[in-house]
Amino acid sequence: MYGSQVGRARWTAVAVGAALLAAGCSSSDGDGAKPAAQQPKATDPYWVNPEGNAAKQVASYLDDGDDKNAELIRKIAAQPVGEWIGPDNPEDEAKGYTEAAAKADRDALLVLYNIPHRDCGQFSKGGAADGDAYRAWVDKVAKGIGDRRATVVLEPDAVLHLVDGCTPAEYHEERFDLLKGAIERLKQQPATKVYLDAGNAGWADPDSLPEPLARAGIGKADGFAVNVSNFQTTGASKDYGHKLSAKVGGKHFVIDTSRNGNGPYTEGDPKENWCNPPGRALGDVPTTKTGDPLVDAYLWVKRPGESDGDCKGGPKAGDWYPRYALELARNTK
Repeated sequence: MYGSQVGRARWTAVAVGAALLAAGCSSSDGDGAKPAAQQPKATDPYWVNPEGNAAKQVASYLDDGDDKNAELIRKIAAQPVGEWIGPDNPEDEAKGYTEAAAKADRDALLVLYNIPHRDCGQFSKGGAADGDAYRAWVDKVAKGIGDRRATVVLEPDAVLHLVDGCTPAEYHEERFDLLKGAIERLKQQPATKVYLDAGNAGWADPDSLPEPLARAGIGKADGFAVNVSNFQTTGASKDYGHKLSAKVGGKHFVIDTSRNGNGPYTEGDPKENWCNPPGRALGDVPTTKTGDPLVDAYLWVKRPGESDGDCKGGPKAGDWYPRYALELARNTK
């Protein structure tokens, strides 16, 4: 497990699009307050969702007169985070998010996490029923994106679990084919960037990854993603990404900095250090101004404040975890 256990969309896609567009998502670059304030486009082109879990938590705290905790959770609500496309209405969800982002003159950040035999039957088990179902699902996501700007992080852990043996051998060839096909299909959209997940700096054997990444289609992707839902520092993630990039044709990469402010948790059972570890903090805020020509962006792919799984007192993977969200915010320097 590498901490990729993040929830899927919880609301129907039609409601997503209607609610977001009705919220008046628009830019706030120097022209006064707007209902859904966005970060400055030149620094961070990604869309801030006004209906996300953190924003709802802020509103709830304000209703209760709890201004102190509302201000803490604003640290999360003010930043763009990944929208994890659910299994049931992928076209409508992708359309809703990208239309809302386009209305705000921003890019949507989407995460696809529906590969068959996902997560090896662990906390985030599930995924499409079979290869044909997955191909149809990806096709619907692509149609939903259309010609609008979107960045897609593709299938956290999917390649890693092939390498570490977590995914049974009989599914390997199909998975390589599905990942390669997903990249090819998504890249048919004129304004879509695709980053294939490539693990994190805590991975024991990075030299084992280039060949599987190549078989999964990294050559046709815009690059790869590192540290998704994990806690490795930005510095360690850069080093890891640079070493991997040199072995996969100089590909660029993005880093998930959502919860890496205090680095990884090193106490307790190493096999569970990825799951709701205590003492963590928010990391570098999302931006495309990384100062590193190979690092296209720091992103919050994992939505801070959502559980990794029902461990350490947390709810099921992807559910909002108020106590953990507050801890992340309080620990942030």
